[in-house]
Amino acid sequence: MEKRQYGRTDMNVSILGFGGAEIGFEGVSVEQADKLLGSALDAGLNVIDTAECYATSEELIGKTISKRRGDYYLFTKCGHASGFDQSDWDPAMLEASIDRSLKRLQTDYVDIVHLHGCSEELLRQGDVIDVLKRAQEKGKTRYIGYSGDHKAALYAVQCGAFDSLETSVNIADQEAITLTIPEAQRRGIGVVAKRPIANAAWKTGEKPVSGYHHTYWNRLQELGYDFLQEELNESIGTALRFTLSVPGVNAAIVGTTKPARWSENAHLLAQGLLTAERYEAIRSQWKTKALSDWIGQG
Repeated sequence: MEKRQYGRTDMNVSILGFGGAEIGFEGVSVEQADKLLGSALDAGLNVIDTAECYATSEELIGKTISKRRGDYYLFTKCGHASGFDQSDWDPAMLEASIDRSLKRLQTDYVDIVHLHGCSEELLRQGDVIDVLKRAQEKGKTRYIGYSGDHKAALYAVQCGAFDSLETSVNIADQEAITLTIPEAQRRGIGVVAKRPIANAAWKTGEKPVSGYHHTYWNRLQELGYDFLQEELNESIGTALRFTLSVPGVNAAIVGTTKPARWSENAHLLAQGLLTAERYEAIRSQWKTKALSDWIGQG
């Protein structure tokens, strides 16, 4: 699988990474997770991304592939109390959360800890950033980053503290393409695209049941991309290739509970990136039809 230099870090990351939310939230067993994560690594993925609030995700990763720790870069996030007595973003809680993540993941360090959707106001106060810096000084994380969107993400990129940005970018969520990613690229900040296929909100042809997907569904109705009428795998492939064609994007995080997904994704990417003409056509449609309040979705 193609690999890209991750900003100014020493990491050479696969263009597809494994997103750990689904395995935590959907009740995947240890045996299922072992097969799923093992198949991802065997397919050439070398980025595993999870978070403190993804239910059992960190534990499943630790119980299954910690023995292959040298085969992947490990990213996690902190910010939400998720079981601690303190409030979200409390500095003492953040420190304890990072230690808990390491214990769950059965590792001495992660490659990146991201602040998980922290507000611009809290970023400007600086306490939460200081927690990550101390964790880095103690060897608990090699690099530090920010995960989020819109104006808070812009401040995170511009403040000079971070090595990594995780942000939403896809066919229905293109604010970051002009707002944050070019600046991150100029500053040598690695960029991971979250929600790179817009949650495939169009896959059933009907409005999704989950409200989590409604924003993208509604936007796609307005955008009217012709390729969404194609066979589902083809339309997903086009969407994924679009995200990976965005200048400055180093990797895209894809979540699944299906072990065969990684070989399917590899097949979708076998055609390479979109042509410049196809990429610009999608960008043009966004520029023409997107409303001013279509900001990045967390």
